[in-house]
Amino acid sequence: MDIDSFWTLIDESRQQARSQDDRLVWLRGELSHRPVAEIVQFQALLDDVTDEAFTWDLWAAAERILGWCSDDGFCYFGLWMVGLGREAFSRAVATPDALSASPEVQHLACQPREKWSEQWPEWEALDYVAQEAYGIATGSNDDCAQAFYAALKTARRATGPRANPLGAYWDARREDLAADKLPRLSSLFPVRPAI
Repeated sequence: MDIDSFWTLIDESRQQARSQDDRLVWLRGELSHRPVAEIVQFQALLDDVTDEAFTWDLWAAAERILGWCSDDGFCYFGLWMVGLGREAFSRAVATPDALSASPEVQHLACQPREKWSEQWPEWEALDYVAQEAYGIATGSNDDCAQAFYAALKTARRATGPRANPLGAYWDARREDLAADKLPRLSSLFPVRPAI
């Protein structure tokens, strides 16, 4: 599997199903019919792609949208961005403020965070779909984690995860900085005053 095949699967999942759960079912099914090396490569590519999004500017964009963002929350936000598709993801990595043009982000901006529920911008479960497909393909659903992660470590030998985001940290709650760096997202998601 190469990067184009990876993005084709992600983009096809958007066409095949609307909800994240349904998209996962579709992806799991598609992956589980492939050779195990391709399933592992899907995860390696997912890890590489989310590594591209590991920047302070995108973290600030996530904080504008979410109001606050933990380490895990940013990881899940990056997986959600992958789910937006190749074009939207690439635009956001290049220019984080481009997230404001995404229909999903615009929809979130039209309602209070308390009503986002299933639309919350995170997709943690995408990080497990390849392991689940690997378990189906190898017939070892419950006992496949060790073998899957050993194969993944081999596949990613040259590239491990970065320890820190690229760029320089800046406080997304500072309106002056956010207005300069993320003008459209800042307009869509103003900082709530402390009570």
